[in-house]
Amino acid sequence: MRRPRSDDPPAPAPAPAPAPEPAPDPSAGCGADPAQAHVSRELPHDRPLICCAFDPTGRFVFAGSEDLTVRRWDLEAESPSAVPFAGHESWVFDLACSPDGATLLSVGGDGRLIWWCASANEPSPCRTIQAHEGWARSVAISPDGSLAASAGNDRTVKLWSMADGSLVHCLSEGHDKPIYAVAFHPNGRSLISADLQGRIIDWDASCGEQRRRFDASALYSYNAGQQVDYGGVRDLAFSPDGDRLACGGLVNGSNPLGAVNDTAVLLFDWEKRTEPALLKGKGDLKGVAWGVRFHPDGFLAVASGGSGGGHLLFYHPGETEEFHRFSLPNTARGLDLHPDGLHLATAHHDGKLRITLMRPQPE
Repeated sequence: MRRPRSDDPPAPAPAPAPAPEPAPDPSAGCGADPAQAHVSRELPHDRPLICCAFDPTGRFVFAGSEDLTVRRWDLEAESPSAVPFAGHESWVFDLACSPDGATLLSVGGDGRLIWWCASANEPSPCRTIQAHEGWARSVAISPDGSLAASAGNDRTVKLWSMADGSLVHCLSEGHDKPIYAVAFHPNGRSLISADLQGRIIDWDASCGEQRRRFDASALYSYNAGQQVDYGGVRDLAFSPDGDRLACGGLVNGSNPLGAVNDTAVLLFDWEKRTEPALLKGKGDLKGVAWGVRFHPDGFLAVASGGSGGGHLLFYHPGETEEFHRFSLPNTARGLDLHPDGLHLATAHHDGKLRITLMRPQPE
């Protein structure tokens, strides 16, 4: 669901990876402090990365790459090597792990949806489905692990049985533009899809009926001079309690071909449906909010990438200005939060998967 940028900066010279951080003591509480954020680990690959995901146990981190593979690193290893998952014939755009951590799903520009054994020593596709015509951009798994949702450029949302890969629902009415993102509500009853035009639809996951719509068109523009649609919802995330919905994207897209635009997030109140809050980077940060994740402590983490560089932005509940910004060595294209609440993974154009720790650096 995160579209690569043609203007991403070149990769910097490689640097040695720092030693792994010790595992936190769960009994000591989370204690995440974004103001102390620092890159604790760099996991290298030789091609640009597009998306990333932790498995629910926190042992593995995965990334989708422009070399048509998924890569897996074992975070329990001192010097983990990247294990390839080969099965796509185009770039891998999105990943999702089942709640038990056993299964990984991937979608890509070939329209395929692939099932993988997440921990296999020599991974190969367990099941491959030609899910969409053209690019498949997004995939999500229901909280109970029974359903998978996929969406793409063919403007359809499809619900699949995780058990046997059978098609449960094809939701083909509602979106007029390519769909960039799907997400399940924490209650498991609602499925959300969002498109290039900023249209967000709340679907009943059990029957496939539309319940309501949200307007995120502030993240979309049409440039008449260049004759292009621009922007859209690039990522979706619910707060743990399901009360808030964050939509990552861009505003002020004055020159799409030149990538002149500002990072932005729309934040909706799920129940009240009031006008969404617009969160931007200080100084009109140039880029796109490619990834959004809520932390259990309530704050929102945003990965921004583009001509303004790579950054992690942090927002307190109820505030529209970032309370902290952490600059990354390269433009960020994907984001995920580790189950321990202390680490963030970001996928980068320079081929690095970076792990940021939100705790003070060791002495």
